[in-house]
Amino acid sequence: MRFALLGQAVDVNAWTLFVAGLTIYVSSKVVVYLRAISSVGHLPGFRIPFYPLGLPGAVIPTLSWNPGLAATWLWRHTLYQRFQNENFSIVPFLAGPPAIYTSNLDVARQVAIGGHKTPFVKPEEASQALLLWGMNLVAADGQVWRKHRRVMGPAFSNELYELVWDQTRETYNEMITSEGWADKETVDIPVVQDYTFKLALLIIGRCGFGFSFNWSAPARAPDGSMSIQEALRVVGDTHMIAILLPKWVQKLPFKRLREARQAHEQLMDFMQNQVAERKAETRAGITEGKKDVFTMLVKANEEEAGKFQLDDGELVSSLSTYPEFTYGSTKIGNVFIMLFAGHETTAHALAATLGFLAVYDDIQEEVFQQIISVVGSERDPVFDDYAKLDKVLSAFYEALRLFPAGFVLIREATEDTTIQIPNPVGQEGTTPIPVAKGTQVIVDMIGVQYNPRYFDEPGKYKPSRWYGVSNESEVFSAFSVGPRACIGRKFATTEAVCFLTLLLRDWRIEPILNEGETKEAWMKRVLDAKIVITLGVADVPVRFVRRRG
Repeated sequence: MRFALLGQAVDVNAWTLFVAGLTIYVSSKVVVYLRAISSVGHLPGFRIPFYPLGLPGAVIPTLSWNPGLAATWLWRHTLYQRFQNENFSIVPFLAGPPAIYTSNLDVARQVAIGGHKTPFVKPEEASQALLLWGMNLVAADGQVWRKHRRVMGPAFSNELYELVWDQTRETYNEMITSEGWADKETVDIPVVQDYTFKLALLIIGRCGFGFSFNWSAPARAPDGSMSIQEALRVVGDTHMIAILLPKWVQKLPFKRLREARQAHEQLMDFMQNQVAERKAETRAGITEGKKDVFTMLVKANEEEAGKFQLDDGELVSSLSTYPEFTYGSTKIGNVFIMLFAGHETTAHALAATLGFLAVYDDIQEEVFQQIISVVGSERDPVFDDYAKLDKVLSAFYEALRLFPAGFVLIREATEDTTIQIPNPVGQEGTTPIPVAKGTQVIVDMIGVQYNPRYFDEPGKYKPSRWYGVSNESEVFSAFSVGPRACIGRKFATTEAVCFLTLLLRDWRIEPILNEGETKEAWMKRVLDAKIVITLGVADVPVRFVRRRG
């Protein structure tokens, strides 16, 4: 039998099959959806088409029906108030796993501090952006993480931090001379990240890898090839290209893609040679006096034995399980993560610190007075001053709290389990929430840092909240929590305290305002976030005014 539908002849049997197929598809989706709601213990939250941290949800702008990647930042002041809870669920009905978002540190510790019997692991897809160059300390989990941590740990010592301090002081002085600021009374900086990124790159190059970088080094070598300094910068700038674009697209003859390929290839070749060179030096006993992380990493690895030793394919990692992310067959794992974590995150946090200090004159003056009381105006600070400059450190901590670089931490349940959710402030006890196998728990580090349970006036820049807090205290959680907290924490804080001490001793920081703009309006316009793999502050325009007397 046939009949006309919108002027077209349609076979009844075909139409019946279509309707039946559609009904089965929709019914199956409804069943999966209802199971997903059950898997998060019926916790209230969003019921949306796509998982926010996967495709396509992550690339669609944040909208009411698609929280996307930026919701935890854009809605940071209202997100958890919406559900009157420090936890909410996300259940996609088209694509992606069910998830529980939390801004509670007790929940974070339950899922993030791994052990032999933990039911939560880091899902493979959560680490893909960090695996371009190979397995590393940040991407690893379980026994693999313990193996990498055991080898990398000895490299981060007081000898290294003293080197970081000395190199930061030297780099600051190079910056003043090379930029021609020595005789200037004021210096306008349209984007302060141009300087904080260069500083952080030089310090990680010198102290992380032992490279002889300097502030005025040309971008390219005399023979026209890309310098290692430039290659490191390009690799950081083009990391997402290598992650997101198909391999065939990356080979197209466009300038930015060609430059990215050249940088990756040159850096890989260089680092392979460096590993071989450092191994030879270590075996010959000629590494005395070399304190950079790379040398210490190779040395510590050579001294390891058995199951804890990393082979060359882990020092300069060969990761065949992720071929779609590669430019070649070898990649740099822990070495790249030192570059990425130690460079980008420190640079952004320094830029945010300068932005906040430019707005809050009273806080900047308080920090300056401590610098003068500890260091004075005649000598340069030394590493022994670090512990006495707690207000400088607090200014950096507070900026990092408000712009936490690692803004999400993802774990997945490997079995049906339960998490204990603390009751609201003022109520004793906890409430158990069942978590089904395959459900993800997202520790929202922005939510943690803006949680009024932990911070009064959480949206306000108040460095004084860190006065008297131990430098190693876990009360400061923006470096993550537990044994997996950032291994480079003191590397970053040493660099930051030294640089800020020198800069604030010599210069007063002011915001560059548009005509008729107030400081409050400048702060609202400028001190906003941008998110790629990490979270950082948007471009910060400031003016340096030389201090006199």
